[in-house]
Amino acid sequence: MTLSVNMIWMALCTALIISLQAGFTLMEAGFTREKNAGDIIIKNLLNFSICMLLFWFIGFGIMFGKGSGFAGKIDFFSMGDYTESIADDASSGMFIAMQGATAAVIMAVVTGAMAERSRMTAVCAFGAVMAAFIYPIAGHWTMGGGWLSANGFHDAAGACTVQMVAGIAAFIGAKLLGPRKGRYAENGNIHAIPGHSLLMGTLGVLLLWTGWFGLIGQGGTVRIGNVFLNTSLSVASASVITVLYTTGKYKRPDISLILNGVMAGLVSISSGCDEVAPAGAVIIGSMAGILTVNGTVWMDQKAKEDDPIGAAAVFGLCGGAGTIATGIFSTKGGLLYGGGGSLLAVQIIGVAAVVLWVSLTSYITFRIIDHITGLRVSEEEETAGLGISFQEAPHDYVDLLPEVKEDADYEHSLKATVKDIPIDIAIPVRGAMPGSGNWDGTALTRVDILCRQSRFEELKSAMNRIGVTGMTVSQVLGCGMQKGAAEYYRGIPMDIQLLPKMRVEIVVAKIPVSKVVNCARKILYTGHIGDGKIFIYDVRDAIKIRTGETGYAAMQGIEDVVS
Repeated sequence: MTLSVNMIWMALCTALIISLQAGFTLMEAGFTREKNAGDIIIKNLLNFSICMLLFWFIGFGIMFGKGSGFAGKIDFFSMGDYTESIADDASSGMFIAMQGATAAVIMAVVTGAMAERSRMTAVCAFGAVMAAFIYPIAGHWTMGGGWLSANGFHDAAGACTVQMVAGIAAFIGAKLLGPRKGRYAENGNIHAIPGHSLLMGTLGVLLLWTGWFGLIGQGGTVRIGNVFLNTSLSVASASVITVLYTTGKYKRPDISLILNGVMAGLVSISSGCDEVAPAGAVIIGSMAGILTVNGTVWMDQKAKEDDPIGAAAVFGLCGGAGTIATGIFSTKGGLLYGGGGSLLAVQIIGVAAVVLWVSLTSYITFRIIDHITGLRVSEEEETAGLGISFQEAPHDYVDLLPEVKEDADYEHSLKATVKDIPIDIAIPVRGAMPGSGNWDGTALTRVDILCRQSRFEELKSAMNRIGVTGMTVSQVLGCGMQKGAAEYYRGIPMDIQLLPKMRVEIVVAKIPVSKVVNCARKILYTGHIGDGKIFIYDVRDAIKIRTGETGYAAMQGIEDVVS
């Protein structure tokens, strides 16, 4: 059997759509706290599986079957004839797989909006209803031959049918669920809860950008070049506008909102990607970039809706706005291309109808689920972290932590230079602790230096030049009296911004403390806030574990021991 072009293309699109699940998982895990990452992973995996099964079992027939203008038909296990809905040289099985993967995208968005406090059984139950009933009926209206598509409604890649449906359901779910613990103070002030890894979030968004070409390519290979170009231009313009807009609004770019801007560009162009001109795609993407920033801020500050990934603004607002914009910028009947207002009117009516349908059914479904199982986890589980409470593991990424290994070459060089101390000599402390009567009174001083990361290498070299042979170095987060540099996260000023610093601990015995301090100040000084601080402490005593030596003797290096 020879595979047709459309068959191969549909297979590729299906694989790309499935990869969206990986992108959403990475983005959501990165935008939330590390303690909840395991919960996000399992919810996305389960919902993808549930949506695929339920959509195949009943949802596909309701969406694409021949029925009324409201719904298709009940066709258990999708056994009917759907040749009219697919290309002549493609299989119905491939089409069902592609549409099932598309249906599963919706719940990836919903779980992100409800992250860090939703009960797994509740989210999975809602996913089953969404795939079997809510989404198929909306999809029948717009894509499956229902009353909207019969009247010319255009939604090429699901800006309304998939993305806006997801955004509306996410908004209803997050609103009924309530904000995360600590998100809003009693006086109404908003506390920013930053995600634990913007790098992970960025990788997720880039993966979504790649997988999105599977969504926009579902229409086949006709005009695919124009579709890809328009999508790329929309995302690029949305990204640039979001960078410029957040920089002007918050004095510096907000990375999390910029990532949302990328998603907004993808979502907004999905309706008209096959019909708008490249200039129209740039305008639509630019509009979406500004809309997602203001929409996210409004949701947080006015609507008091706690949405970690900005689903309502990115997918709900931008999905609806992009669908309506198709009625303006479409080269086949858009308002600006001599088509009058008919296409714009049907696009507006379609968006309004889908919003009403999804809002009503989602609200009822969530209420029923809340009554049966409850939507929210306990306060103790939320505080501990859903990844911990579900997996009963202390760390979501425990297997990814680096293994600490002894340096074999260093151990060998020590054994060749210094003879081992017998245990009966090493274990008894050789010397005296302060207050024992024969302590020699030698002063030990600990100098702690907090400095900029960029100055550490110079500091290390300078300490070596003056004879400091031992130091303990760690990367820390902290701030001084200024509470760190002014910083915004998703448009909300941070209560206190912890900045990355280097902490260098040195115990001084032989070298004058003043020499260490003056050298450090000379190297670290820039004259600007944030140069760091130096703390000086008295050390009562030190004990070298290998030899049992104390005090001054314990602080001497190998050279002194050998000599």
